[in-house]
Parts: sequence; C-alpha cells; structure tokens
Amino acid sequence: MDQIATSDAPAVRVRGLRKDYGGKAAVDGIDLDIGRGETFALLGPNGAGKSTTIEILEGYRLRTAGEVSVLGADPAHGSLDWKARIGIVLQSAAEPGRYTVREQLAHFARFYPDPRDVDEVIAAVGLEPQARTRVAKLSGGQRRRVDVALGIIGRPELLFLDEPTTGFDPEARREFWTLIRALKQEGTTILLTTHYLDEAAQLGDRAGVIVGGRLVEVAPIGEIGGAEARVPIVRWRDRDGVLREERTERPAELVAAVARDLGGDPDGLEVIRPSLEDIYLGMVGATGSVAPDDEEALA
Repeated sequence: MDQIATSDAPAVRVRGLRKDYGGKAAVDGIDLDIGRGETFALLGPNGAGKSTTIEILEGYRLRTAGEVSVLGADPAHGSLDWKARIGIVLQSAAEPGRYTVREQLAHFARFYPDPRDVDEVIAAVGLEPQARTRVAKLSGGQRRRVDVALGIIGRPELLFLDEPTTGFDPEARREFWTLIRALKQEGTTILLTTHYLDEAAQLGDRAGVIVGGRLVEVAPIGEIGGAEARVPIVRWRDRDGVLREERTERPAELVAAVARDLGGDPDGLEVIRPSLEDIYLGMVGATGSVAPDDEEALA
C-alpha cells in the first residue's frame, strides 16, 4: 500500500540514487528534495543522466541503489492510485492513433478519479480549432500540445515535463508558460527538464544542474553558479591592443577609470552581464565529461 504524503513532506525525496548499466553509473549518488507546490528545473547536457533520473522518479525505470519517495511512495512499487496522482509529458510522444483531439482526451480522462473538464483542457492548450481533428493530422507543435493536455487531464499533484515546448513557436511557448503558472497557483508540483534556459528562468523556483550522472548544484534560479558568476565583466583593449577583462560590481566606475587612463573611450569596450545560460554553460564546461543517459549508450 502507498504511504500518504503529509503536507509538510517533500513531494520528491531522493537519497543516494544510483543507476548502473554494465557496471557503469548513469546516475551516481544523487540527493534531492522537491517541495510540494514547487517548480523545479532539472538542467544538464544530453547524456548527463536527466532522463534516467526522471524515469526512476516516474516509476518507468528501476534504480540500482538509493532511496526514492515520490508523493510518499516508492515509485518502483507505485499503485494505480499513486499513478493517478502524477502527470507525465514525455520527450517523445506515442503514436497518435485514429482519435480526434477531443476523443483522445476524453478516453484518457476516464482513467482518473477527478479529471479536468475535457473542453477546458483543450482551451488551455490552445487546441479549440483542432478539437475535432484527428491527432494524426496535426502538426508537430500541435501534437506536442496534445501531449501536454494528456499530462494535465488527470489533475495531477505532481507533473513531470520533459522538454515540453519542443516544436513550439515563441507565441505558443509563452502561452504554455502561462498555463504552467496557473497550474502552480493551484498547488501543482512541477518537475521540468528543458534545454531552454529562459524557460527554466521564467518558470523555475529552483534548479539543479546534473552532469556526468552527478547533481553538481541545487539552488534558487537567481543563485545558480553562485554570486561571483553573476558579477558583470568589463572587457576592453589597452594602448597596445591587448584584450583586458575584469569582473566588478561597479562596471560604470571601472569604465570611467579606464577611459581616464586611456584619455578617451577604450577600443572594444564591452560590459557583459552573465545570463543564466552563460552561467550554466560555464558550469557544464567546468565539470568534465558526461555519463551516457541510457542503457544502449552504456552497452
């Protein structure tokens, strides 16, 4: 029988999570807590261990070692009741079959004790004009919206989103962000993996960076990489044409001082304020090699 998660218990609790393939670790000793109602972004390069970690939390893949609790239950032994409490948007969609959008959602809704209204979900993902269209005839971006609709139709307590906006145009991505914020307002816990760093910055409360199967940092989105990584960088060329660079909390003062020293505006002057993407790429590059993310890669 599943344990009941108390309101003060984390939605996800992981200790010492490990997954080996052929004696090699795809996931290597991860510890992680995700609070109830939190939106957590899991970041990392391809092959870092993100997908393996998510699949273990979803109950799709068995772990080699460690302790895992998701909504108070071990996902390796999750009951049908437990599965009805989570929603999943996979990176790769299933075959669309012969159903229309509305028929497919209505079919899936029957598996949940308290599903959302089908027409409300169709409207929420922006597919009202395609409601009576067969899913097989939709564009790639529209099919991705169907995936999202299927993930939220059951009114999940915990929603897994694996690269959810792949194939979305910029307007559709922003509409999706609005939907996710609305789900968060309802108290839904969300675990997001994405290659779009602006998406993580827009939606995430905290983020974790996984590289080589290890979780190298967990922090609020605005603190990833530490304070030093966010200090502005001033670059300029000196009298000999040599490129200079200095980090400073007061870039305007440094620019003024350099200009006085050179007797005018310096050549090649840049003031760089590192973005989340800059910081993330710096972290990934500094942590070495990655671990393959699936069994085939490690065979």
